[in-house]
Amino acid sequence: MADKKCDSGSESDSTEEPVVGNVNKFAVVPPGYNGRPKKGHMIFDACFECGNLGRVDYITEYEYDLFIRPDTCNPRFRVWFNFTVENVKADQRAIFNIVNFSKTKSLYREGMSPLVKSTSRPKWVRIPAKHVYYYRCPDHRKNYVMSFSFCFDKEDDIYQFAYCYPYSYTRLQNYLDNLEKKNMDFFSRELLCLTVQQRRLDMITITNPDNLDPEETKRVVYLTARVHPGETPASYVCQGVIDFLISNHPIAKVLREHIVFKIVPMLNPDGVYLGNYRCSLMGFDLNRHWLEPSPWAHPTLYATKNNLMELDRSDKCVLDFYIDLHAHSTLMNGFMYGNTYEDMERYERQSVFPKLLCANAEDFSLNNTNFNRDAVKAGTGRRTLGGCLDDNSHCYTLEVSFFSYQTSSSSTAMPYTEEGYMKLGRNLARTFLDYYKMTGLISAKPSSSIVPKPGRYNIRDRERANTDPPSEYR
Repeated sequence: MADKKCDSGSESDSTEEPVVGNVNKFAVVPPGYNGRPKKGHMIFDACFECGNLGRVDYITEYEYDLFIRPDTCNPRFRVWFNFTVENVKADQRAIFNIVNFSKTKSLYREGMSPLVKSTSRPKWVRIPAKHVYYYRCPDHRKNYVMSFSFCFDKEDDIYQFAYCYPYSYTRLQNYLDNLEKKNMDFFSRELLCLTVQQRRLDMITITNPDNLDPEETKRVVYLTARVHPGETPASYVCQGVIDFLISNHPIAKVLREHIVFKIVPMLNPDGVYLGNYRCSLMGFDLNRHWLEPSPWAHPTLYATKNNLMELDRSDKCVLDFYIDLHAHSTLMNGFMYGNTYEDMERYERQSVFPKLLCANAEDFSLNNTNFNRDAVKAGTGRRTLGGCLDDNSHCYTLEVSFFSYQTSSSSTAMPYTEEGYMKLGRNLARTFLDYYKMTGLISAKPSSSIVPKPGRYNIRDRERANTDPPSEYR
C-alpha cells in the first residue's frame, strides 16, 4: 500500500516468541506423541518460492495457531501467508488461527477470506466468508486474529492456502520468456540490473519499431509494479496491460503506433521470491527510498530511477506518465493517488486521467482517488518523481483492492479474481486512447485484424503544453 496513513493500522513489533524462517515439512503431532506421524497428523510446509509460514502450534486435534514469518530483516511486517498442508484424513476438520498480523485494520472485517487450492483442484477459490472470523483475541494479548475453519475432503491431495492470488518471480520469467519467443517486432526485453541475490530486473518496451528511431521524438508511458512483494494483484494488473498492448485489438495497434510503453513488471524480485509482504531481502521498504536509492542496497530502484531520469533529460522523449501499481489491504475497488501542486493548472490537469479511467473501468472508484503531499510519502515513487520529472509528467499510484469492488449500479461487493485484476489492466491501457484523443483513428466497426492505417503522429506539431485531453469525454 503506497498511501493512506490509516492503512498501516497499529503495528506490533513483537510476538510471543521470535519467528525466524519458514516451516519445512513440519509435522504437528499431539504433545507427548513419539514416532512417525500418522495419517491425520498434518504436515505444514512453506519452504517454496513465495511461501510464508513461520510457526505452527498444536492447540487441539481440531485447532492450530499459525504464525506468519516476518519480512526478512524487518520484524514489523507480518501480513502475507502462503503455505501447504498434507497428510490429512478424508473429512478431517480443522480451525486455523493466524495470530500475529502486524495490522489491525483489514478487509477481513469486510468479508475477505483466504484462498485455497489443492492438487486435484488447481484453481484458486475463496473459502466461504461464513467460515472466517476476524476478532480481538484475549489469548494473544488482544491482538487481532483471523480464524478459518476448513474440511479436508481428499486424503491424497496437498492443500495450499494463501492471503491472495500468488504471482511469483518464476511465473513472471516464464511469461516474459514466452513473449520473447514470439519475436514480435513491437516487443523488446532488456535487463536493467541484477538484484542482491542475482535475480533479473526486467524492463520491456512495447511500441512500433518506427518510434525507436533516435531522430524521432517519442511520447513515453512508464509503468512499474511489485515494489511491495506481497501486493500480488499489481502483477495481474500489469500482465493485463501487457497482454492488451501486444494484442491484435485495434486500440492496441493505434497505441503502439503513437506511444512508447516502458514497463518494469517486478521492482522487488528478491522480496517476491522470499515471500515477504513489504520489504526487500535486506529489510528495506523500497517505496520509501526513491529520493536517494543506493546502488548496493536498492539496486532495482537505482537502475529504474536512472532510466527514468535519462528519458526525462532526452530531447527526443516526452515522458508523459509514471504509474506505479500497488494493492490495498483496507479499501475496495481500484483507485489512484496523485500529487498536489501549487500550479493549479498542473493540479487540475492531472485529475483528467483518473476520470477517463473511471469511465472505462466499472471497478474504478473516484471517491477513493485523492491527491496529497503527505510528508510520510516523500520517499515513494509517485512523490519523488512528481518533484523531479518535467512539469508536464503525470505521476500516479494505482491501487487495487486485495478483495473486492463495488460498482455504481450494484450494492453488492464483487470479489476480485485473477481475471478481474487483468481486466483492470486492460482498461488502464485502453484509457490512453482517450487521453491522447486518438479515438478518431479507430474504425467505426473495428475488426481484430483489419485496421485502417493511421497517419504518422507528428509529435512536433503539438506543443507539450497542449497535450491535455478534451474537457468533455465519454
